Amino acid sequence: MACPRNKSRCARAAIAHMPLRVWLGMTVNKIHITAIRGLFLSAVILPTVLAQDLRSKPTDAPLTVAMIEQLYADTRALGDRIDIIRFRGETGATNLAGLIESYNSSRGRLQQALSVNPVEPVSGQDLLALATMRRTLVAGLHETADEESSAEGNTGEDELVDCRYDPAAVAKGEGGYQALSLRIYHCFSVAARSLSFEGEAVDRLTVFGRLPLTDEPSRRESLWRAMEPVWVSVNGDNGPQSPYRTLVRLNAARMKSAGEVVGESVRAIGIEPALMEKWMMAVLQKWRDITPDTAIEPWDFAYNTGRSSRALSKAIPGNALREINDRYYRDLGADPLALQVHYDLEPRPGKDPVAFTTFGRRPRLDNGVSSPGEPWVFASYQIGGLDNLMELLHETGHAIHIAAIRTRPAFADWPDSDIFTEGVADIATLDMYEPPWQRRYLGAAVPLEDAIIAKYAAIVMDIAWALFEVRMHRAPESDPNLVWGEITHKYFRINPQPNLAWWAVRGQLIDSPGYMMNYAAGAIVIADLRARAVELYGPYTEGNPLWYEKVSGSLYRFGLEKTSKEVIEAFLGRPVSPQALLDDMSRALAPD
Repeated sequence: MACPRNKSRCARAAIAHMPLRVWLGMTVNKIHITAIRGLFLSAVILPTVLAQDLRSKPTDAPLTVAMIEQLYADTRALGDRIDIIRFRGETGATNLAGLIESYNSSRGRLQQALSVNPVEPVSGQDLLALATMRRTLVAGLHETADEESSAEGNTGEDELVDCRYDPAAVAKGEGGYQALSLRIYHCFSVAARSLSFEGEAVDRLTVFGRLPLTDEPSRRESLWRAMEPVWVSVNGDNGPQSPYRTLVRLNAARMKSAGEVVGESVRAIGIEPALMEKWMMAVLQKWRDITPDTAIEPWDFAYNTGRSSRALSKAIPGNALREINDRYYRDLGADPLALQVHYDLEPRPGKDPVAFTTFGRRPRLDNGVSSPGEPWVFASYQIGGLDNLMELLHETGHAIHIAAIRTRPAFADWPDSDIFTEGVADIATLDMYEPPWQRRYLGAAVPLEDAIIAKYAAIVMDIAWALFEVRMHRAPESDPNLVWGEITHKYFRINPQPNLAWWAVRGQLIDSPGYMMNYAAGAIVIADLRARAVELYGPYTEGNPLWYEKVSGSLYRFGLEKTSKEVIEAFLGRPVSPQALLDDMSRALAPD
């Protein structure tokens, strides 16, 4: 996943992902520049926060947009360095205090610079740049401090936070909804990395990786049930006052008062939530159509869809994950080493259980001269296997995306739609399910039907989680176990388990309600983009050295310079459609 997703551990890197032109309420063109200038350079639009807690005296000379943008880039660079130190668990680093002091000072100067009128902007792009920097300062560039706890590096934090708590009491205390979300996520993280199976310490990803490989049904069930501490950490006893049910009620009420709905992020790519919900159900129905008409237990789903994993995982030991990953991207002209992609893949105490990619240093384009960035990929892999390879390829997909951004510093960030951001990470990744790819990079391949089933098993589960969130927030008093059981029984033929919250294994359900919609909609978007890329640039399943250059120029390079909807529709030549994904799934029914 992309780190900037309103994730508390990545708050400084995050921006409110609302399309800027929607935020402006008008299209930037010659007719509207005067109106926008009046909007953004008036005191009305400057949030109160911009005028508070200034760190330095006003400068005598007026500032140009370029000067402000340079200060913005410097502030972001310091924040990114602090994030990487904390994500790596190096909070005892000798230079951290100095970096924090420099960041806070730089942020204060930036805050002051954005609170006064700069020298007259010369273009609509300057106005958009100012708006983006102001929005980011408020939404993402928060002050930090030495004593601030991070998601990592505090090995004693597990003992300091009480996971036997009253959700209602936490929700009524300081911070309310956010405090409860953080508490649930913390306890989820502790449980996810502290599991046990047959006397062996395992983590959440290891359980996921082993389920498709465990042949004996009773042992497979025991492995699946080893996840129960994670389920309980999220949903307690499933009573009305459970942590998750309390969180959903709070979030549903908050969204209702704001006139929002879960899943409305799809509007950023030009799709109404109700239409996306219909598309998701169509995809789930297609899955039902291409899979056997046999009832199964929940611990059997990964096994039944894991024939590819069983056949191929022996060719993917843990120490081969990077080699396979790097070889494929080199063949696409996107060598991770040449692009200065950094990896932190070893498990350690306190490490975030969710894989993500973020900026270590942002690409820069100043006066037409570009300088490279340094993307960082964070994950924890105790074992290899097909599933972990898929995740690593996905995260590297994020890394090569942000490495290709070529735009002015104000726009050097993730695109404005998490749907596009998540989806485009798989434009190359999903070729790993094609038999020719498997023969080239793994030395063995599975039949096409098995490959298609493996390809879409995770995708349809993500869509099921997205539908689950939509339905829970639509009726927040519902029993989540029953809602999940209804969805998985109808579309996957999984026998319901009303007493078990086996849906509660995704951290996004806790700290980013609605984020699963980005994966669901992203799968639809990326199937469309992948089909179009083959039309434009030819196949790349077995490599294409010109692929990265072409895709970078048409999809990757824009950052926040253009909206995701503009980039997607320009590439497709039309709005998004689910047809490419439905057609691809139908290949599972094609005769050999």
